[in-house]
Amino acid sequence: MAHLDPFAAAARRDRVLLLAALIGLCGLAWTYMIRMAAGMTQGHSCHGMAEPIVRPWGSVEVFMAFSMWVAMMAAMMLPIVTPWLLVLSGEKRESGPGATPLGTVGYFMLGYAVVWTGYSAAAALGQWGLVATALLSPELAATSPVLGGALLLAAGIYQWTPWRDACMAHCRSPLGYFMTSWREGRRGAFTMGVRHGLYCVGCCWALMALSFVFGVMNILWMAGVTAFLLVEKITSCGPRFGRAAGAILAGYGLWMLT
Repeated sequence: MAHLDPFAAAARRDRVLLLAALIGLCGLAWTYMIRMAAGMTQGHSCHGMAEPIVRPWGSVEVFMAFSMWVAMMAAMMLPIVTPWLLVLSGEKRESGPGATPLGTVGYFMLGYAVVWTGYSAAAALGQWGLVATALLSPELAATSPVLGGALLLAAGIYQWTPWRDACMAHCRSPLGYFMTSWREGRRGAFTMGVRHGLYCVGCCWALMALSFVFGVMNILWMAGVTAFLLVEKITSCGPRFGRAAGAILAGYGLWMLT
């Protein structure tokens, strides 16, 4: 019977441990979101986050909105960043004898999470403003067709812009990124994670903002966007798929605005 050499065995162990950790974290995030969405459908409105008339927002509501967005970003982005983390783990293992990749992966993930936590804070503040102006329903979806149409149109057009193309080209090439932009040490891994997080936000921010159109707690929408981004980033038909989706979103937005 053939046996794996020590390097191959270590690399396989790294992948198993990493995938187990990511599946566990992703499962917790999706469970949290599903339970929160179920609570809303039963008449509980996330600590008053969609009740601007009954109870104006305070620090508790701001924090709950922020934590909700953090959990939502974790649920949606963990599957998308997983291929990057697997490539990073393999590259670190190959970098030298005795290299241990899990620390590098952890600091990369921390940098990536910092960027998306910033996005979550911005989204929570945006939700606060929409609630204060009664532009969100109790289901946390836009009540104004003008707002909904404008967001859809903007997201659709953004799918066709060179800025998004540049961000998406980066996100499709983890190996190329690590080969050309590798930085050693904890700080280097954190910096690489921040940089990748910024590119990732550049790809996804407009689609994530459509949660205000279809419902911030809409689990089907969350799952659909996650699947869409995975297909767009890891398949050869991703560019055409993304542009087609952009045309559909822009058309839907124009229809809402007319």
